[in-house]
Amino acid sequence: MTHVTTGLQRLEHVMGMPIIIDVRDDIDPAALDAAFDWLRWVDATFSTYRPESEISRIARGELSPAAAHPEVRQILQRSDDLKYDTEGYFDIDAGGSLDPSGVVKGWSVDRAGRILERAGADNYAVYAGGDIRLRGRPDGESEWRVGIQHPLIRDKIAAVVVGTDLAVATSGEYERGTHIYDPHSGEPPSGLLSVTITGPDLATADAYATAAFAMGERAVSWITRIYGYEAMLITADRQVLSTARFPKEDERLPLE
Repeated sequence: MTHVTTGLQRLEHVMGMPIIIDVRDDIDPAALDAAFDWLRWVDATFSTYRPESEISRIARGELSPAAAHPEVRQILQRSDDLKYDTEGYFDIDAGGSLDPSGVVKGWSVDRAGRILERAGADNYAVYAGGDIRLRGRPDGESEWRVGIQHPLIRDKIAAVVVGTDLAVATSGEYERGTHIYDPHSGEPPSGLLSVTITGPDLATADAYATAAFAMGERAVSWITRIYGYEAMLITADRQVLSTARFPKEDERLPLE
């Protein structure tokens, strides 16, 4: 029997990355327009590459945070909270430059999901640069299945995450090379190849994944203390360590 997928799917490049919205309900296509319009507004407001963005103006001292858009003030406060939660390992001011993209991406995708839900979407996935927001089920029966890319072999996966209402964020070197640093030492972390965090909120999951990767080997103990989120670490010696309720399939995939 052939399964026919209903709903809407669209890919656009926003915020410097491909973003895919995959809705499995029949809804008004205008909802996807609204979701992507929102993401483009976020890019225009928070981009560190656009000199006219509010974040760039704040970084140059031309705009005070108190005079910024309410959404900008919200993100700056959220970033301070996440810095505290992660013992300073998630820091949007690390290196002396203001860059809130580590929380903005997940936050904006979460909000895009709520735009879809208001339009009647109960079953959807939003993919944004390796991070994913899942809702409902892909076909009314099974759970969503998300492959976590192997940190060393481009065309292989290291694990499969399964779930319904779930956010999934992964941090590692992958194609971008070294781009995450320990904000306390200024040095690249060591001991981990990748970190995947799952939980209810993509912005938090993304920040936690970045922080845990920046911690290096210290993350092994830290992930056991984060409330409401689960974690999977792949260590430099290719061990796979995960918290007790990390939602992955039982099949053990080879990392060689």
